[in-house]
Formats: sequence, structure tokens, C-alpha cells
Amino acid sequence: MSSPETLRSYRPWIALAASTGINMTMGINYSWSVIKKALVIQWGWTNVQASLPYTAYMLTFTLMMIFGGRMQDKFGPRIVATAGSILVGAGLVACGFAETPFYMMLSYCITGFGNGMCYSTTIPACVKWFPPEKRGMVTGVVVAGTGVASGYFSPLADWLLGSYGISRTFVILGAAVFAVLSVMSQTVKNPPEGYVPSSSNGAQPEPCKRTGTCDIGWPDIVRSPTFVKLWLMYLGAASAGLMIMAHIATIAKTQAAWEKGFYLVIIFAAFNAASRLVAGYLSDRYGRLRLMLIIFAVQMVNMALFAFYGTPASLVFGTAVIGAAYGAAFALFPLATADFFGLKNLGGNYGLLITAWGCAGLVGPILAGWVVDVTGRYGFAYAISAALLAMAVLLVPTIKPARNPQ
Repeated sequence: MSSPETLRSYRPWIALAASTGINMTMGINYSWSVIKKALVIQWGWTNVQASLPYTAYMLTFTLMMIFGGRMQDKFGPRIVATAGSILVGAGLVACGFAETPFYMMLSYCITGFGNGMCYSTTIPACVKWFPPEKRGMVTGVVVAGTGVASGYFSPLADWLLGSYGISRTFVILGAAVFAVLSVMSQTVKNPPEGYVPSSSNGAQPEPCKRTGTCDIGWPDIVRSPTFVKLWLMYLGAASAGLMIMAHIATIAKTQAAWEKGFYLVIIFAAFNAASRLVAGYLSDRYGRLRLMLIIFAVQMVNMALFAFYGTPASLVFGTAVIGAAYGAAFALFPLATADFFGLKNLGGNYGLLITAWGCAGLVGPILAGWVVDVTGRYGFAYAISAALLAMAVLLVPTIKPARNPQ
């Protein structure tokens, strides 16, 4: 039997490696832009038909984050992640047998449910093994897994589509993803009852230290002004990144007459992944809210200026800033959830908060598409995004620690 000292020495790092690996594997959804293109060219689907499965995926992923987080809090991460891995693999394999947009959408919904269950386990299970002064770094590493996924899943999907066709590509990806996720899920566990991580300074999250009101449950946080403000801030921060990510190739052609806008996708992905690591580390040193204020302000100015980026070089700069700010949000908001509402119910609580990201996935890209269809330009969409970020900037100083009604 392992001693408590031995448990403290290696078990947290196993949890960190497994959680990061799960997130890297779940990045399969980043390959959809490549698959969408193949559906249009090879099967003759319209762009709308080829986009529906991914839209349905985002909705089901966000919905399952709520329930998956609550199940994780109740039954533990291993059971939930294992069930999620089965759904992810089954959904992708089912896509391989789908021949119509409707059945493809239903099949990819299964993948969305599974990914939502898996993602809801990684951060809550991992951060419980580490002391407060390391949680930012740990969260940054875990969420960086999804950020780097686009770097290998997109080219892999492109090669598979060219070699085996659409149907077989789905089956191959489904089998491979299930094999990896199902193994890694077995090592994601919560600490044993009474476990206290070794801390270099005896620190605890600042709001908890001031008020002693940790571990607030989801029925209470939804009535908390702190939660509402965090949700609105997340909506503003995520909608800007999702808007640019969905339209960047078209933006490059429209604003700079640049046909190689796919380079901007790589720039966005690189800064998105790197900023998750950096933001988590810096938040441990300088505080979550202080870093949020800086990031939102920079992102607000960048979006206000985006209409004036008329050269490839300026678009590279603007895309890098947006990618970095978008990635940082994925590190900072789960940490803020843990700081203000505690670790015990983190899965369910963050599942509720990330619904802001799901709404941003509808607001940002659709708003930009509507604006450019009506006006021929993106300027008004950028202005609305900058206004949402201005709201986020103004909300940061008003955030106060939530109080447990009990």
C-alpha cells in the first residue's frame, strides 16, 4: 500500500498527464472544418448542411457539460469519463454510416455528449490534487491540450479523407479515439477523502480565505451576482475569439485580398494553445481578476481596430492577439469558478458557467455572418464584439466573493 507521502508525490502528476491526454484526444472536433470541406466537395452537400453537425455538436457538448459536471461531482470522474469515451467513439463510428445531413447531425450529437462528459471531468479532478498556488499552472496545462489538438487532428483528418474517403475516416477516428480515451479515463480519479495537497505556503483561494464560503452548490450559484457577472464576461471574451476563428479565412480575403488565410488559422491555434499555459501560470502569481482585466482590455482595443487591419502583417498581429485572449479565458474561468465557489462542486458549477461559451458559439460567428451578408463588411460585427468586451472590462472590478446562504 502506498504511503500518504508517496501518494502525494506521484498521483497528482498522473492525474495531470491523464487529464491533458484526454483533452488532447477530445480535440477531434477541430478537424470538422476539413471534414466539412470534404462533405461539400465529395458528397455535394451545401455549406449549411455540412455545418449543421458541428452546430449540433456545440449545443450538445455545452448541455452535457452541465450534467456531466454534476455526475462527476456525484459518481467520480473515472465513471463519467469512461462513459463519455464510449459515446465519443460510438458517435464518430455512427457518422461513418450516416449518408444524410440529418443522420450525420444525430450521430455527431452523440460525440458532443461524450466529449462534454469527458471534458467535465478533466479540470475538476486534476486541480483537487494540487495546492492553490499551483492550480493556475495545472489548469493551463490541462486546457492547453485542446488548444494544440488542431495542430495534428486537422492534417490527420485531411490525410485520412484523401486516402480512405469520408465514411472510413469517421470509423478510423472513432476507433482510435475510443481506444485512447477509454484507457486514459481509468487513471482520472478524485483524491481520497481527507486528502490535503502539500502546499509550500499554506495558501488557499483568496475569496475563501476572506469569507470562508467555499463549496457553494449549483442551485445557489445561479442566484449569485458573482456567477451572472462571470457568465457575461465569459460570453464577451469567447464570442470575439469564436467570431474570428470561424471567419478568419474570409476576413483575410475581404480586408487584405489575401488568399492564404489558412495561415491565420495556424497563428490563432498556436497563440490559443500557448496562452492557456501562460495565463494559468501568471494567474497564480498576479491573480485571476487582475489578469482578466488586462486581457479583456487588450482584446477590446484589438476588436475595435480589427476593421483597419488591411494587410497580411496586421491581420497576423490581430489574429495572434485574439487567439491569445481566447485561449487565456479557458484557463482563467475554471480557476475563477474554483476560487469563488469551491472545489467540491466544481464540475457542475463550471458546467453551468461554460454555457456562456456555448452561447458565444452562436452569437459570435452567426452575428458576423449576418453583418457581412447585409453590409458586405465585418466592421459592425467588430464594433458589437468590442462593446461586449467593454462590458466585461467594467464588470471585473465589481466581482465580489460569493457567499454561501447556509
